[in-house]
Amino acid sequence: MASFTNSRAGDDRIGSLAESTGCPVETIRYYERVGLVPPPLRTQGGHRVYGPEHRDRLAFILRGRELGFSLDEIRELIGLTEQGDRACVTVEAIARSHIGSIRTRIARLTRMLEALERLARDCRRGRSPSCPILETLSAAQDGVEPRPKRPTRRAN
Repeated sequence: MASFTNSRAGDDRIGSLAESTGCPVETIRYYERVGLVPPPLRTQGGHRVYGPEHRDRLAFILRGRELGFSLDEIRELIGLTEQGDRACVTVEAIARSHIGSIRTRIARLTRMLEALERLARDCRRGRSPSCPILETLSAAQDGVEPRPKRPTRRAN
């Protein structure tokens, strides 16, 4: 059964929350649907009304996303916020795993950058009879390392 409230000072509707946090309305609704943001109270007219706890949770999620954590990792971190000091070891393990993933991505991006710089250098400012970049893109897949698959994000 839905809870209803009369809007009070400090309570926000979704548009106001979106504007003040820079998070799109649809993203806020998505975070609600997947259980990252608790369901807000509703006015008699059915409008969502968000309080400070929603703003705090949304800020936590947005900071986590800025650091590149997946929604599943953020969900786990949210759960750990209630465990106090006992959670620190687990949080550190999550962070260290994430650091490893970032380092892997940086290494892959560095190889990509070096390859593109080499190809661009080979173009010799358009004075090459053929375009090395287009030739490379058109070449057979021999020796091309497969693109890693992105992890799928599932709501749990």
